[in-house]
Amino acid sequence: MSGYLTPGHVVLITGAARGIGAATAERLHARGARVVLVDVDEPALETLCERLGARAAWAAADVTDAEAMERSVALAVERFGGIDVAIANAGIGHVGTLAGSPPQAIERTIAVNLLGTWRTDRAVLDQVIARRGYLLNIASLAAAAHTPANGAYAAAKAGVEALSDAMRIELAHTGARVGCAYFGYVDTELERESVAHPEIQALQRTLPGFVRRAVPVATAVDAIERGVQRRAARVWAPRYVGVALALRGVIQPLSEWRAMRDPELAAALSSSAPASEARSPGSGS
Repeated sequence: MSGYLTPGHVVLITGAARGIGAATAERLHARGARVVLVDVDEPALETLCERLGARAAWAAADVTDAEAMERSVALAVERFGGIDVAIANAGIGHVGTLAGSPPQAIERTIAVNLLGTWRTDRAVLDQVIARRGYLLNIASLAAAAHTPANGAYAAAKAGVEALSDAMRIELAHTGARVGCAYFGYVDTELERESVAHPEIQALQRTLPGFVRRAVPVATAVDAIERGVQRRAARVWAPRYVGVALALRGVIQPLSEWRAMRDPELAAALSSSAPASEARSPGSGS
């Protein structure tokens, strides 16, 4: 695929230890990019970096730690001279109602998914602006479709979308570009853990079959690669997500109406026990 990314460009990816982040690193590295992998999982980062070879470097960092993200950017600059593309992909999931979950679980979900994205963005902005590069924030269909037992995640991803939209306009005069990626169900560890919960199983029974089917990780990586090559404002996968985004003003009220009248979902939500968070490299779904 031809486009913006050329051999030698430097790409920083958070949540790069596994899942979509790792697969994206492998794909862009295969296209000739030099990659900087950021995650909290040091052993997984080191293993992936060793497999990729000399054009890869890694930094262990929690995206909620602004100083750690600044150190990760400094490492990228020291090792490869700068950053052309940054992909803010790190995230965690949490299944549980807003009333029934421990407050710290809700706040941690918002901190990682929203503030972690912001702190990544802030750390890389000078580099991306200097190189007239590209910043891609990984949001989710959850940014537009707000479902029960997923409120903290949806709130954070809606915030990621808003940050991306505002920053896109603010940076237009610099030549840098900002994109936002929206994914439905992707076959990642995060999604598999999510759908194991009774609340999510009950919710899924209210959804059309094509929405319930998880797409391969490669489908999400294809969308990310398209976004990077085109420096696109928005990318999504699978295809129905684009329709859902366009029709969000209709789909959200209809989905609420159906969900609030489903007795199985109501029973699952009423018996919902607080659920633990699931750390993920950022499936974005």
